[in-house]
Amino acid sequence: MRPLSLFFLLLFVVILPSFFYLKASIHTREQITPLPEINKDVITGPVVMPQLGNATIKAELGRSSWNLLHTMMGRFPEHPTTDEKEALRSFIYLFSRLYPCGECATEFQAILARYPPQVSSRVAASQWACAVHNIVNQRLQKEIFDCGTVAEKYKCGCDDEKNA
Repeated sequence: MRPLSLFFLLLFVVILPSFFYLKASIHTREQITPLPEINKDVITGPVVMPQLGNATIKAELGRSSWNLLHTMMGRFPEHPTTDEKEALRSFIYLFSRLYPCGECATEFQAILARYPPQVSSRVAASQWACAVHNIVNQRLQKEIFDCGTVAEKYKCGCDDEKNA
């Protein structure tokens, strides 16, 4: 290989990529700061996202979101700490603000106003999510779930954990 070719190969394959990698990782490390206290108005504020016009995307988003919520509730600790309860409650309210479908988020916030999240235990959270899902399904004229079988329907493959 000619010296000039070797130089460019070394420059473009070894030196420049590692320079950008190091620069990015240094930049990332410098940007990490402690999280500020969360203002309660941020958690319970108005919907952020606009309307979502595509019905196919809206339906897929709904299925995926319910899967996430039911799985999360099914994995929530049976005896949560005060911090864990507040984390889940905050997540649910933030989820309602930031949900990518504006009209869906508005409906979900109205449901939350009437039926606040139940976070005292895994069972309470799971049953609350099922009841809320059924409220949405009833409005959309969809099948109503049997909340006694919600844990079976949304299994995550984590049943063998001892201290969940």
